[in-house]
Amino acid sequence: MVIDCWPLLAAVALLTSASAAFAAPPVVAPEVEREVVAPEGVTFAPTPTDEEGAIDRFAAYTMALAKRDYASAYAMLRLSFQASNPRLEWEMNQRKRAGLWADGTIRILRLSWYLDPAGQPPGLYAAFDFRGDRADKTMDCGYVVVHRATPVAGWTVVRTDTSEVPANLIEDGVPKADVLRELPCYLGKGIATNL
Repeated sequence: MVIDCWPLLAAVALLTSASAAFAAPPVVAPEVEREVVAPEGVTFAPTPTDEEGAIDRFAAYTMALAKRDYASAYAMLRLSFQASNPRLEWEMNQRKRAGLWADGTIRILRLSWYLDPAGQPPGLYAAFDFRGDRADKTMDCGYVVVHRATPVAGWTVVRTDTSEVPANLIEDGVPKADVLRELPCYLGKGIATNL
């Protein structure tokens, strides 16, 4: 008995190309607030490749935390961040906040680009201010900053701060005014806290 394997190979090729298309990094929606900060006298605009790489790192990091894959998330941190946050201590702090990142739908609210900021290692930084809403009416909010030292280097997570806001501190989908000042959040539409 001879089996014609061409249809099977064609189906495998189709599934492979479809899964590659679904694996593309998320795109920041056009309505997301954006800003670019560059040294005085320097004209800079991030390229689509810059944005894709930064978003890919942000998505991989937040997905690893949501899955409780602490080893993968920790591996994405810049070495100097790891040096000041030993793995065991960092992971214990993540585990203490079991609700954080869980069951959330993360929305990027603002994407800020910084080229060679003063007092920091040179390179390109992307800061993602986000909000994660859960079915139980609680939310996460905060920011993740990623860095790429050179155009051919990989992106690493260099700073992050996130808070969980319980449902009793949220009114009409927004944290209550007395809570806002305590959060590392930028919620858009003029509602911001001091980072």
